[in-house]
Amino acid sequence: MTNLSYARRMVEAGRMLTPFRSPTIDIDDFYRAAWVQAVAAIDHWLHEEVLRRVAELTAKDSPEMPPQLRRYELPLHRVEAVRRGEATLSEAVVEHLREKLAVQALQHPGKISEVLRLVTEKKVWYEAAGCINQHFFQGRTTFNEKKLRGRYLEITQRRNKIAHDADLIDGDLKRRRPIDEADVTDAIDWIERIALAIAHVLDDEG
Repeated sequence: MTNLSYARRMVEAGRMLTPFRSPTIDIDDFYRAAWVQAVAAIDHWLHEEVLRRVAELTAKDSPEMPPQLRRYELPLHRVEAVRRGEATLSEAVVEHLREKLAVQALQHPGKISEVLRLVTEKKVWYEAAGCINQHFFQGRTTFNEKKLRGRYLEITQRRNKIAHDADLIDGDLKRRRPIDEADVTDAIDWIERIALAIAHVLDDEG
């Protein structure tokens, strides 16, 4: 939520500067920066949430540990560190996972599902869609897993176009895709809903 607040401040800055547009300042870049920041916020949160939950599960050695985590493989040097008492099993698993996740961007629904299987056997996207319908829209929407995955993918793909292609229209080296306050605010709101829904699913013991 802290990182999302940074994105919202960028949107506010863009809105406040809009009346003072000049040829030297592209106000839309504030909105693009906010979009990138918002995706970075959920990416960072997912990484930290998985690491925190893996640490808790491996520290308890619970029989209810998800199969994906129970089968998690450690390199020999980390196994040896545990045997020598230089690290606990939990610490060894978390540090190895941290190294693996450091080079993975969790910006694709499939990749998120794969990583979350380390901490839950639930169908996270399916349950998150139901949570959004019930808690955020009071039953007025009928999002299913496919639609929710699609919405998230739309947001992250636009982020990639901004970050990697300067948001240029395909085949054009000068014109960029239009963006405004409403577009980016909607994207930020959706990222917040998705993160809160996933957190609810992970914490719900029912």
